[in-house]
Amino acid sequence: MADYPLKELDGRTPLEAAKTANMDEVARLGQVGFARMIPAGFAPGSDVAMLSILGYDPRRYYTGRAPLEAAKLGIELGTELVAFRCNLITVDNRRITDYSGGHISDGEAEELIRFLDQQLGGDYVKFYPGVSYRHICVIKDINLIRLGCTPPHDVIGEPVEENLPRGEGAQQVVSLMEDSYELLRDHDINKARIDRGQNPANMIWLWGQGQSSSLPLFKERFGIGGGVISAVDLVKGMTKLIGLDPIEVPGATGYYDTDYEAKANYALKCLEEEPFVLVHVEAPDEASHNGDLDQKIKAIEDFDQLIVGTIKDSLCQEPAFRLLVLPDHATPIQLRTHTSDPVPFAWCGHSIMSDEVDVFSERDAARSPLQLTDGCELMGQFINH
Repeated sequence: MADYPLKELDGRTPLEAAKTANMDEVARLGQVGFARMIPAGFAPGSDVAMLSILGYDPRRYYTGRAPLEAAKLGIELGTELVAFRCNLITVDNRRITDYSGGHISDGEAEELIRFLDQQLGGDYVKFYPGVSYRHICVIKDINLIRLGCTPPHDVIGEPVEENLPRGEGAQQVVSLMEDSYELLRDHDINKARIDRGQNPANMIWLWGQGQSSSLPLFKERFGIGGGVISAVDLVKGMTKLIGLDPIEVPGATGYYDTDYEAKANYALKCLEEEPFVLVHVEAPDEASHNGDLDQKIKAIEDFDQLIVGTIKDSLCQEPAFRLLVLPDHATPIQLRTHTSDPVPFAWCGHSIMSDEVDVFSERDAARSPLQLTDGCELMGQFINH
């Protein structure tokens, strides 16, 4: 959701241009601040940022993105196994044109990943289907942990050859990626996608590798448990590791068409039984990667009206509550990738005094005296302040 001022918006950010009456009310009722979720030296992404948001210092607990997603899929990672995030991507003329294989459907993707596992899998390599374009590949070679791998959403439009994994042992990973292209480019699913005018998922891209994660339970750290609503395996896996319950919501897709209202209603249902719920929405990030300003503004407005508004209006009828709203990281639409910039947050509720700021935006947050250089401290303050 966080972004930079844009010329086409008369110097406003998408968050400032969007109609966000509910997040603005959270700001008016409580406080606005700025928090750095990506510590120095870490690549900006939801893996690092979500650890920070949940109150876990990435400098202590981060072991890679893929192991967190593997946890959601129930994949056991032994000491010699390295998990890679496995994107289904679109390659055209040896250039990366789509990091998501045209946001391929779950069913099509599962068939392709299982096909690759039959053709390329074995004792040392295993492919596991996930959701849409997001999957896992596990390789039995501990040395691969040190490879330099680039996320595909960072290199849209660039040549494949200039961005392949590098370092000792990289050739076996590169060979898997190149072999996948030979197998997938003429697959019947991709022929049908091309006939329908959709991008084919004609290659895999391996990145975000790591080993098994061990995280202390959320309840042990903060004294409460609860649930998590997200369509993204990374978030589901991370929260599963810390003992929060993943809540499956019909219609939650992780894209523009996600069912915002269902997410809000399931969150309120969770709060009838549990003291805490986290609701994660991916659509603004996807719009940023796609360079789609209209969809980004719409996603922010849908989030504000259908999720923040629904939950806030219900919580305001309770004798005591706290509500926190924030992005995990910035994804400037001009760059179409993540940055390490601090993100704005707003919170309101029990014992949180108003700071007389009545707008939720990057600009207002930057002016606030409430600045957290270690974003991982935010959750503890939110729960225990």
